Formats: sequence, structure tokens, C-alpha cells
Amino acid sequence: QVQLVESGGGLVQAGGSLRISCVASGSTFSIDGMGWYRQAPGKQRQLVASITTTDIIDYADSVKGRFTISRDTAKNTMYLQMNNVKPEDTGVYYCTAYNRRNDYWGQGTQVTVSS
Repeated sequence: QVQLVESGGGLVQAGGSLRISCVASGSTFSIDGMGWYRQAPGKQRQLVASITTTDIIDYADSVKGRFTISRDTAKNTMYLQMNNVKPEDTGVYYCTAYNRRNDYWGQGTQVTVSS
């Protein structure tokens, strides 16, 4: 089992920056990749960015050039640096981790961008 805990969400003005974090615990050695999903009010959860254990990275088109995903393996922590945020970036951000057997999810952290 893998447990994920997000932190760092909050209120930020449009054009500002915010960094959210996800700490993994438990069977972290089994993780093949991690990612961030976003769920805006009334919308489906969508992938924002992902990173594998071999550092293959992918971004949603809407955040390319503004968001950066990274990980610190020594701290079992994944980050999402969000720059030049927009009101449409508002939502609950969920951390996810996966291996060949399971997907794991955190509880989410709220990010609100004011215009």
C-alpha cells in the first residue's frame, strides 16, 4: 500500500505562483510513476502532469510552459510548481501514484486562483 498526502494549496492571484507537494509513504519502492490531477467545479478530473521513475514527464497542453513537475526521491515527495496561474487553474489537485497492480490517490488540496 502507498499513502499520499498533499499540501500547499491555497488562494493565489492570477499571474502569481504556488507550489504544491505530495509526500508518499508505505510501499514507495513499488511506485512506477506519479502525477497530478485537477478537478474543477462541475468538471471531470483531468491529468495535469505526470512523472515516471525514469523521469519521463508529460503535461496537459493547458499548463505547458507554466507548470513544472518534479520529485525528490530522498524525501519521497513530488512537487508541482505553478507559475503564471490563471483562474481556470482553480480546482482540487489530487496526487496519484501507480504501479502494475494499483492506483493510489491522495485526499486533494484546493487551489483557488482569483482574477
